[in-house]
Amino acid sequence: MVAYRRDEIISASEMARGFSSVLNELIQYTKERFVISKNNKLEAVIVPIEEGMGSVC
Repeated sequence: MVAYRRDEIISASEMARGFSSVLNELIQYTKERFVISKNNKLEAVIVPIEEGMGSVC
């Protein structure tokens, strides 16, 4: 099981309101990933394309 830091977790509603800011943090490598929670359950991880494509290829 993967462990996530508290500062990496963002609620789905926060993500919807601040998507542009979250995306900028990923693009500028201020954050390496964000974990999206919905109803207190971790649902998804968003990472920069270079990191994500590494696991696909």
